[in-house]
Amino acid sequence: MIDLHTHSTASDGNLSPSALIAEAVKLGFSAIALTDHDSIEGLAEAAEAASGHSINFIPGIEIEIIRLPETPQIWDGEFHLLGLDIKNPTQEFKATIDELAKRRQERNIEIIENMNKAGISISYEEITALAGKTPESKPYIGRPHFAAFLVKRKIVRNIEQAFSRYLSRGKPFFFPKLGLDFEFSARLIRESGGIAVLAHPMSLHVSWGRLPELLINLKEKGLNGIEAWHPSTKLVSCKRLEELGRKLGLLITAGSDYHGEERHDRKLGFTAGGKKIDQTLSKNSIWALHDSNM
Repeated sequence: MIDLHTHSTASDGNLSPSALIAEAVKLGFSAIALTDHDSIEGLAEAAEAASGHSINFIPGIEIEIIRLPETPQIWDGEFHLLGLDIKNPTQEFKATIDELAKRRQERNIEIIENMNKAGISISYEEITALAGKTPESKPYIGRPHFAAFLVKRKIVRNIEQAFSRYLSRGKPFFFPKLGLDFEFSARLIRESGGIAVLAHPMSLHVSWGRLPELLINLKEKGLNGIEAWHPSTKLVSCKRLEELGRKLGLLITAGSDYHGEERHDRKLGFTAGGKKIDQTLSKNSIWALHDSNM
């Protein structure tokens, strides 16, 4: 078993990086990637935890991509980019990730201010404590933490309702965080030794008719592969994505997008349709470029 898309407490996952590796070892994984949102804080801990076991650890990240004002509106949804096998992050890469953390904190303060204006009493200290951190530790705080807060306060029944009513695009407490330009991000990933993979392509909300053109354009600007297999995507669409990706000469990966037990639809090592992830779902993927290191 393998998994090329997971999260830890270094972003919005429930397991610490070392606990995530321990779980993968227990399940008999041969390889796992840690791809926290806009963060590489957990990579050293995960690598150390994996070092004493026969499991290949793939250092990674998941970056939010934004559309530049001067470019045409090609996608209407969310664009997330996986950076896989980032073994030697450059100084520019690290500085950029620090800037993203600063922007995220500014966005979170906006959410807190608007919750208070709406009559929901909340402080930055409360939300960081809920994430198991202190404000001084510069913690990663994301929308899932605000969703958990709303559940805890019994304002909503569950995480899904928190997003559908308050935190998703167009809802009262949604504030887009400022991400990065795709070409810039792909370059940072490449210069850090990694490969750039489009995460869950269906979240772009691009029609099948326009998707090939977009992927060709992204490939020309540094895209190496697509995550054709993701639990949020229907099986028929995963198969279609895989076929399209291969036709365009892109690497194919599969992931669970595992965050922890609270996300019942995301099981470590499994993807769309409950399929177990192994190399048959990631043919010509990261191993094609890094098999000598694995």
